[in-house]
Amino acid sequence: MNSRSPRISGVFSAAATPLGRNFAPDLGLFKVHCRRLIEEGCDGLAVLGTTGEANSFSRDERRQILEAALEAGLKPGQLIPGTGTPAIPDTVALTKDALALGINRVLMLPPFYYKGVSDDGLFAAYAETIERIGDARLQVLLYHIPPMSAVPLSIPLIERLAAAYPDTVVGIKDSGGDIANMKAVLAAVPGFAVLSGADPLMLPLLEAGGHGCITATSNLIAGELRTVFDHFADPERKVEVAQAQERITAWRTLANRFPQIPTVKALLALKTGETTWRNVRPPLRPLDDAQLEELKATMAALG
Repeated sequence: MNSRSPRISGVFSAAATPLGRNFAPDLGLFKVHCRRLIEEGCDGLAVLGTTGEANSFSRDERRQILEAALEAGLKPGQLIPGTGTPAIPDTVALTKDALALGINRVLMLPPFYYKGVSDDGLFAAYAETIERIGDARLQVLLYHIPPMSAVPLSIPLIERLAAAYPDTVVGIKDSGGDIANMKAVLAAVPGFAVLSGADPLMLPLLEAGGHGCITATSNLIAGELRTVFDHFADPERKVEVAQAQERITAWRTLANRFPQIPTVKALLALKTGETTWRNVRPPLRPLDDAQLEELKATMAALG
């Protein structure tokens, strides 16, 4: 039986996905990005999440993206792909695709099309998914992102899933932006891995006993997040951590200046010189030239 010591901790990037002609994934540039994120300080990548535009990709495209990450040199244990969809059979299939590649950790949204569903319904959906997958290797991070899914995961539901599947449901990415909720999950399920989806909240979460982050701005400032994660408890590094936290907050604010996903990708285009990064798949739209210039000026000011 699982002792409930956290199995997932660290700095994980909610990796963006570059798109080329006809909005197809640019797998070559993606491989470069994967390697860069690890070199800049990420423990791993949560690919095919919200920032990665996962719900705009087909099953075949998702599998190609996972294969590209492995071809880039990442180990299966460094990847946490998003596999949650509104349909249980699709979630099962995507999760089995990951497991077939040796990737045993996944980030799983609840079924998110129907709103106002009960905890009993959500428990049944997760339970059916896990039972159909039927693989003892599987470790699931629940994905709480009510601003996007509009289907929140309550603390009683999290407790129930962790109790029913202690070796499988091992943590949560909390992208609700509420540090009080993250602390409440820590208190309710000892040993459950709680990772922040908001970059500036990783520090207070770590101070409360949390376990790291899976964030969008880590595409741009992984080094600062690494500094905070590694040294937040070291009094001799207090100034260094405070400076890193200040830059994290500033860059997260910049990433939210316009719609976040096209903004993060525009900032990557400015950082790398690869204009392909500006592309997003419809219905998302890229930033216009005026918005890009505004980002460029602020980015220069931030250094």
